[in-house]
Amino acid sequence: MQGASDRPTRRQDFDTLDKYSIELLRDFVSDLAQMAEHRHGLIGNPQGNFWIHHSKHGFDLTHPTQPDAPPIYPRIPLQTTNGSIAIDPAKSALVIIDMQNFFLSEYIGRPSESKGLKAARQLAEHAIPACRKADIQIVWLNWGLSQDEVEDMPPATLRAFGFSTVPENQRLTDDAGRQTAVDDHGVNTGSPKIAEKFGTHIKTPFGKDPRIYRGLGSMIEPVRLDDGSSVSGGQLLMRDQWNTELHPVLERARRDGMRSDSQREDVWIHKNRMSGLWGGDTLCTDYLKEHDFRTLIFAGVNTDQCVAGSLQDAFTKGYDCLLLSDGSATTSPEFAQQCVEYNTAKTWGFLLSCKDLEDGVAALQTAAPS
Repeated sequence: MQGASDRPTRRQDFDTLDKYSIELLRDFVSDLAQMAEHRHGLIGNPQGNFWIHHSKHGFDLTHPTQPDAPPIYPRIPLQTTNGSIAIDPAKSALVIIDMQNFFLSEYIGRPSESKGLKAARQLAEHAIPACRKADIQIVWLNWGLSQDEVEDMPPATLRAFGFSTVPENQRLTDDAGRQTAVDDHGVNTGSPKIAEKFGTHIKTPFGKDPRIYRGLGSMIEPVRLDDGSSVSGGQLLMRDQWNTELHPVLERARRDGMRSDSQREDVWIHKNRMSGLWGGDTLCTDYLKEHDFRTLIFAGVNTDQCVAGSLQDAFTKGYDCLLLSDGSATTSPEFAQQCVEYNTAKTWGFLLSCKDLEDGVAALQTAAPS
């Protein structure tokens, strides 16, 4: 442990001071743990939803029927950023959100080495094979709209994907002169002055490409592939379109699962909001209730939007929530990712990596240690 003389004295050296404080706290907690007897506690309703915590073993999220019931096996021990946990693979699901062509494909202008693609590769290499090995259910929770759902969409959600405008001397409902807005603040891509100055391939201050952000349900331009062929991009985030298919990195992983020995087939669930678990009941919440899942392992894009929205709704509904930090990504500034990770570890649940999940499955316990 550092002595008092080692403590930083310059008030502006916040980073060093923070590191010192963390090290000091860890040493203090470690010293207390060595001096104190081990204790355990019940967190929650013993007749309903509860965890068990043990000062040596961490949090038990296996959900036995009663606090004093025999421990659940098999179980997966996991190391997270805030301690050890154990989960029941039979009650757990990996929920992968929006890893679709629209959000990841370089064919419609996404970076070829984006954070989202890096997260997809981590999932394909570590998390998905681990879940298949442990027979953890894999749920692909993706945008997939019907026309009725587009028509019922709240304006705030519609704005995020673009909308259309008409000249101010026309009725708002007129079709004549209607043009697509460049971004969610209504700058008009059809303005001759904008087109003359910037051309047609411009991006908004938020990095949105007006060629694809034309409104939910709008047609995306034909997509040219590496072999020179082209495919229809389809209607934006509607069901059964090229833009709502999984990115090839994960589509291969999904198809490999169809040929694996896993007892559980992957499930594809459409969502119609940023969150797949919003409101009272959705296709996703109905499925989770029907199969009695209790622990949800979240991954996907964008971390601070659809992933965080789904995770927070799951947290509010009483699910155990885990977030794969390197299996999720966002196009937002880095602090947005950090904010979600911080709150997941501190309040909403637990934070770990895809490799942590893989290591936990490798250490799966089928019976109590002798």
